[in-house]
Amino acid sequence: MSKNDDLIKAETIITGHVNADFDCLAAIVAAGKLYPGATLIFPGSQEKNLRNFYMESATYFFNFKHLKEIDKSTVKLLVVVDTSRRKRIVHIDPILQNLDLKIHIYDHHMKSECDLNPELIIKKPWGSSVAILSHEIRQRGIEINQEEATIMGLGLYEDTGSFTFNSTTEYDFEAGKWLLKNGMELDVITDLLNRDLSAQQITLLGRLLEGATTHTINDLDVVISEISTPDYIVDFAVLVHKFMDIENIKVLFALGRMNDRIHLVARSRTPDIDVGAICTSFGGGGHVYAASATIKDRTLAEVRDELFAILYSKVTPRLNIEAIMSKQPVAIPRDMTIKQAVDRMTHYSLKGVPVVDNMENMRVVGLLEHKTADKALSHDLGGLEVEIYMQHPFSTIKTDSGMHRVMEIILGQKQRLVPVVENDRVIAVVTRTDLINMLVQDPARIPESLFPEKKQERNIRNIMRNRLPNKILNILETAGEMAAEIGTEAYVVGGFVRDVLLTKSNYDLDLVVEGDGISFAKKLAKKMDGRAKYHRKFKTAVVILPDGQRVDVATARLEYYEYPAAMPTVELSSIKMDLYRRDFTINALAVHINPSNFGKLVDFFGAQRDLKDKTIRVLHALSFVEDPTRIMRAIRFEQRFDFKIGGQTLNLIKNALKLNLINRLSGYRLMHELRIILNEQNVLRSIERMNELGLLEAIHPLIELNQARAQVIGELEKLMSWYSLLYLEPQISVWKTYFLAMCMGVSKAKMEQIYDRFNFSPTERREFVHLRDTVFWAAGNIMNIKQEMKPSEIYETLTPVPLEGVLFIMARTKRDMIKKYISKYLTSIRLQKIDVNGEDLKKMGLEPGPLYSELLKDVKLAHLDGKLKGREDQLNFLKNKIKKIKSRS
Repeated sequence: MSKNDDLIKAETIITGHVNADFDCLAAIVAAGKLYPGATLIFPGSQEKNLRNFYMESATYFFNFKHLKEIDKSTVKLLVVVDTSRRKRIVHIDPILQNLDLKIHIYDHHMKSECDLNPELIIKKPWGSSVAILSHEIRQRGIEINQEEATIMGLGLYEDTGSFTFNSTTEYDFEAGKWLLKNGMELDVITDLLNRDLSAQQITLLGRLLEGATTHTINDLDVVISEISTPDYIVDFAVLVHKFMDIENIKVLFALGRMNDRIHLVARSRTPDIDVGAICTSFGGGGHVYAASATIKDRTLAEVRDELFAILYSKVTPRLNIEAIMSKQPVAIPRDMTIKQAVDRMTHYSLKGVPVVDNMENMRVVGLLEHKTADKALSHDLGGLEVEIYMQHPFSTIKTDSGMHRVMEIILGQKQRLVPVVENDRVIAVVTRTDLINMLVQDPARIPESLFPEKKQERNIRNIMRNRLPNKILNILETAGEMAAEIGTEAYVVGGFVRDVLLTKSNYDLDLVVEGDGISFAKKLAKKMDGRAKYHRKFKTAVVILPDGQRVDVATARLEYYEYPAAMPTVELSSIKMDLYRRDFTINALAVHINPSNFGKLVDFFGAQRDLKDKTIRVLHALSFVEDPTRIMRAIRFEQRFDFKIGGQTLNLIKNALKLNLINRLSGYRLMHELRIILNEQNVLRSIERMNELGLLEAIHPLIELNQARAQVIGELEKLMSWYSLLYLEPQISVWKTYFLAMCMGVSKAKMEQIYDRFNFSPTERREFVHLRDTVFWAAGNIMNIKQEMKPSEIYETLTPVPLEGVLFIMARTKRDMIKKYISKYLTSIRLQKIDVNGEDLKKMGLEPGPLYSELLKDVKLAHLDGKLKGREDQLNFLKNKIKKIKSRS
C-alpha cells in the first residue's frame, strides 16, 4: 500500500489566514455550509484561548483536518475566508501548485489587494467575514444548528467588538439577529470574549499605559506604545482593546517584542487613519478600523521608525469644511418659477443651487440642478414652481463635519451640491467643483471605497446558476462568449435581473450590447439556429430560437424625448446611459455576461437598496413628464411586488397628473399599459390605487371606480383564480373581463367616447360591442328566471356569450343559483360532445345546408337534458326528425 492510500481524498478544502482569530475560524465553519462535503483546514493560531476552543470544540464538532492528512493532488477547489492575500495562507502553499486549481474567496478586508487569481471573489465592506457568509447561507435557504450558530456568533461578536466598532454595518446586525433565531448561545460567547485579565496581563497592561506616547501627525492625534517581553503575550490584541477603552483613544498602535518577533496591533475609531493599509505595509492585514502584523528580523526601534515614516506618508492633514466651502450662497425660494431659476443660475454660472423655504429664514428644503431645470424648460414647464422638480431628500453638513462625510455625499451619493447648515439656516455650500479643486492637489485623500471603479461589485453568478433553468443559462453564456469573441461587452438587463434578485420566475431575456445590437443579434441567431428580426430605427432586434424562446437585443443607447409624452429618439451610448433611460431604479440593473465577468451585477442607481427597502423610485425628476405611462407602471410594480412608491416619486406623479400630461398620450399607449395591469394578479388594488391618485379620471371620467365596480372586480379576481386552476380551453382574454367591469353602467352611446379615447380599431370596437350586447341579453334572460333551468336552457342562454362575458355575469350576480348554473356551464355543459356529425346526416340522404346545424343543435340540447344516452339514440332521433321534415315537405 502506498503512502498516499492513507491520505484523505479531498476535492474541496476550506481554510483561512494564519494566526486565525475567531472570525476566521467561524468563517471556515460557515463556508462549510456553502460547500457540502468540503474538508476544513485550520490554519493555526497563536492565541491560547482560541487554540483551546479549536481543540476542544471545533475539532470535535466540525471535523477539522490537518493539511498533512490530505492527499494534496486531489484538491480541485480551494475556498479561502477572511483574507485574499497569498502570503497569509502560507500553510497551504503546496495546494496552490496544483494545476487547474479553482479558488473562491470570501473576505471583508476591502483594502487588501487580492493576489490569488480567484474564479469567484465576494468582498464586502462589512464588519466581519461571518456576516458575508451568513448572508450567502440565508440567500440559499440553508439551515444551521445551534453549535454552528454559536461559533459563527463568536466570530461576529469578536470582529465587531460586540457591535461597537465603527466598521460594524447593518448587515452584521442582520447576521446577529439570524444567528440568534438559530440558537446562538450568548452566554458561551460572553465567557469566551469577556475574559477577566490575569495578574500578568494586568501588569503588562500597566506597562503599555506607562509606555504610551501621543504624537500629532498631520493634525491627527496618534498614540504609540511599546512593550518587550521574552515570552509570547497571550491575547495581546485584547490588552490593546482594553487600553483603548480605558484611555478613550481614537487611534492606537501597540508594538510588542516577543521572542524573536515584533507584533503590531492597530486600532482606529476614525476613517481618517486606515490602520489596515498601514499594517499591510508591514506584511500584515486588516481593515480600516482593526489590523495587525507580525514582523521578523527587525529591532523595535527600526519598526517604530518605519511606522512613523508610513504614518506621515499615509495620513493626510485634516481639512476643515470652512477651508473649501463657499459662503453667502446663491439660493432660490421654493415658489420661484423654473424659468427664473434658470436665469439666476445662468447669471451666476452655477450648476446647482439650494432651494429655501423663503429668502428670510433661508431654511433649505431642496436642491435644484441646472440640467434638470433646463430640461424642464425644454418641455415648456418654465412657468412651474421649482419645488415640483427640486431634489429631496438630500444630505446637509455642518461646519464641524469631517471631510470624509463631504466626500461620501458628493462622490458616494452623487449629490452635486452640499448645503452647510447652522441653526437651521443654509450659510454656505460645498460644491463638487470645490471638492475636486481640493482633491486635484492631493488625490490620496479620496478613500478607495468612494471610487466607483474601486467599489466591490457584487457577483450573482451562483445565484443565477441556482435559480435559472439550464436553457436560460446556456443562452446567456453563449451570448457572452460571442460578445467576447467579437470584442464587445454584453449585458442582460432590466426586469429579468430584478426578478432573479427577488427570486421570481421571469425568463424574458433583454440583452444590451455596447456596439451594433442588430449585427450581434444576427450572429447570435446563426450560432443558436434561430432567426432574427430587427428594427433599424430603434437599433433593436429579437432573436427567436427553435423552441420559441425570444431574446431581445438592443444597442446600448440613451433615449431623450423631444416633448412631453413623445416617443423616444435614440442615440448610441454606454451601458450606464442605457440604464439611465429606464423607468425605475429597480429596473435599471444589468448583469455582465462576458465570460471574464459573468454574473457581475451593475447597479449605478441604488436599485439593490430600493429592492431591499421595497421602494419604487424614478431615476430623475422629469421621468413622468417625458413618459406619463410610467405612472401606470409605477402602480403596477407597486402592487405586483407589494412595494411602496417613494415619497418624491409620488409627488412627481401627482404633479404630472396636475399638468394633464396623461391627455397627451395616445389611446394605444394608454390601452397597452392598462391591458398589462388588467392581466396582473392584484387588479383591484391597482385600480383602487389609480383611482386614489386621480389617474382613472385623467384617463377618462367614465371609468372612475365606484362601489359597484369595485365589488365586481373583487369577485372577478376570485373567479380568475378558480378558472385558471381548471386548465380549460380556450384561454380567455382576462383584461376584457375586467374592462367590462370598469365600464359597468356606461350607456352604449357613451361607450363610443371610451372606444375613441383608447383608439380601438374597427375590429376591436365590433368585438367589444358584441361582447357587451351578448352580456346584456344573456344576463337579462338568466337573471329573470323564476324556475329551475334545464341544462339545455342554460346552454342556449350562455353559448352566444364569449367566455369573458360569462365570467363577468357570474361575478356580477348575487344569486347563488345563477352562479351554480354558470359554474355548471363552464365546467360541464359547454364541454359535452355528441356522437353524431354532418357525415351521419349525409348518409341519411340529407343535402348539406343550414339544416345540418339546426338538427345537430337539437341533438345537443336533447343530449344535455338526458333524453339521448348514446350514438344509437342520437341516430334514431335524427332519423325521426328527417322523416318528419320530409313528410311535411
